[in-house]
Amino acid sequence: MLRSLVAYKPGCSVAFAGPVAVRWRSVQAQPASDVDPEWANALPYEKIPRPGVLKMLRGFAPGGRYYDVNIMELHRRFRADYGNLVIFPGAFGRKDTVVSYSPDDYQKLFRSEGPWPNRRGLDTFMHYRNEVRPDVFKGMGGLVNEQGENWHHFRTIVNPVMLQPKTVRLYVDKLDEVSRDFMGIIRNLRDDKNELPGDFNQWLNRWALEMIGVLALDTRFGVLEKDISQDSSDMIKYVREVFELTYQLDVLPSVWKYYKTPAFKRLMNVLDELTRIIMSKVDEAIVRMEKNPSASSDNQSVLEKLLKVDRHVAVVMALDMLLAGVDTTASGTIGILYCLAKNPDKQAKLREELRTVLPNKDSPLTPDNMRNLPYLRACIKEALRMYPPTAGNIRAAGKDLVLQGYQIPKGTDVAMASVIMYTEDQHFARGSEFLPERWLKETSGCPSGKDAHPFLFLPFGFGPRTCIGRRLAMMEMEMVVARVTRQFEYRWNYDELKILTALVNIPMNELRFEMVEVDS
Repeated sequence: MLRSLVAYKPGCSVAFAGPVAVRWRSVQAQPASDVDPEWANALPYEKIPRPGVLKMLRGFAPGGRYYDVNIMELHRRFRADYGNLVIFPGAFGRKDTVVSYSPDDYQKLFRSEGPWPNRRGLDTFMHYRNEVRPDVFKGMGGLVNEQGENWHHFRTIVNPVMLQPKTVRLYVDKLDEVSRDFMGIIRNLRDDKNELPGDFNQWLNRWALEMIGVLALDTRFGVLEKDISQDSSDMIKYVREVFELTYQLDVLPSVWKYYKTPAFKRLMNVLDELTRIIMSKVDEAIVRMEKNPSASSDNQSVLEKLLKVDRHVAVVMALDMLLAGVDTTASGTIGILYCLAKNPDKQAKLREELRTVLPNKDSPLTPDNMRNLPYLRACIKEALRMYPPTAGNIRAAGKDLVLQGYQIPKGTDVAMASVIMYTEDQHFARGSEFLPERWLKETSGCPSGKDAHPFLFLPFGFGPRTCIGRRLAMMEMEMVVARVTRQFEYRWNYDELKILTALVNIPMNELRFEMVEVDS
C-alpha cells in the first residue's frame, strides 16, 4: 500500500463477494501464548549475524557492495553475505531491524502479533504530521503510522466502510467510465507503429489518480484531459517524489534526525504542497456533499459514510488514499500488462474469458459480470508474484520469539523480505515463468501455487493490518487490465522490464507497449 492500498483480508478472495475459482489463501491469526517454548535454549539476540555500522555505511557508499542496487539485489546480497537471518543495524536514531528470509519466521510473527499489530511507520511522515502540520492532522498519523489503541480506533471506524462489498459495487459504473476514457487515451497516444510513448507511465499515474479521486472523493479530477490543471500535474509529480525521498530517508541510512539534509527539507516542502492541494480537493468534495447529500445510505460514497462517523478521520483517510493510491496501483498494473505482453498465449486466453462477459469491446463491466473472471484474477495474482509493487512487510515481534534458533525480544522490528523468494524454484515450481494457471482450482498440469508455503506470498498483507484498500485496488486493476486486453492485442518489443527501487517499485524502462486494436 506502503501496503496502504493493496492488501487483502484473510479469508476473502477478491474484490467482489461470490464464488470464484482463484485461490487467495485463507490464513487466520491465532491467539499467542505468552512464552515461546524454545526461548530458554535459543542463542541470544546479540549472536545474530550482522554487519557493523561502519561496514554497513561503507557498503552503501559509492563503490560499496550495496551501493545503488535495487531492493531485490540488496536482499540477495545480504542473504548471501549473512544467511537467512541478519540484523540491519540501527544508526542515526533508528532501531535495529532483523531481516528474515524464511517463511516459517513470517508465520510465527503473524501468528503471535495479537489484536493490535505493530508495524513500523515512516518517521518522516510522523515528523511532518506531528511537528510541521499539527494544525491539519491534530496528532492523527493515519493507518500507516499509528500504533496500538490509536490505530485500532482509526481502523475500527474505517473497516466497515472500506471493506464492505456493497461499498465497492457502488463504484463499478463510475470507475468503468474512467477506464473506458483511458482506452481512448491509449488509442490516441499510439504512433505510426502502434507503440505508446516512452512516458506512458505518467499516463498510467494519471489514470490511477482519476480512479482514486472517484474512490476517495467521488470526484472526477479531469487528469485524463490533454491539458490538466497545475495542481493536478503537481500532485502526480509530488506523489512520485515522496516515494523516492522517503526511501532515501526512512529506508536507507540517513542523518536527517540530527541534521536536516537537503532531501529532508525537500520532502517537507513536497508534503506541504501535497497537503495544500489534496486538502483543497477534500474541502470542495465535503461542501458538495453537504449541499447535495445522497438520498440513500446505500448510495453514499466512502467519504460521505466516514463523515457521518468522524469528520477528522474522514479527512485524514481521504488524504491518505490520494497519497497512497496512485503509484501503488499504477506499479501493479505495469507488472500485469508487461507479463501479459510477454506471454501472448496467456493474453489470448484471458481475452477469450473476457469475451464471455464483454461480447462487444464497449460492453459495460458490472458487479455481476465481474464475478465470473477467474483467469483475470489469476493473471493479476501471478503478475504480483513476479513484479510486486512493494518490497515486503515488517512487524514488531508481538512477544519474545525464537526465530531460526535466536531470541527475538518483544518489540523488535522484523522485516519479511519475501520478494526475493517469489521466483525461486524451491518455493514456486518454474518460478521464473508466468503461469496464471497455478492459481486456479484446476491447474491443467501446471504446478500449483497451493504447494507454496502459506505465509510466503501474501501480496496484500495479513491479519488485522492488512491493507484497508485491498478491495478497491483489486477492482481498479481488474478493470483496467480487462479493458486493455479486450480492446487491444499488446506486445513488448524491447529489453526486459527493469525496476527502480523506491518505497513503491517503479519502472526504469520507457513503457513503449505496442497496442493493436482487436477486430471484435
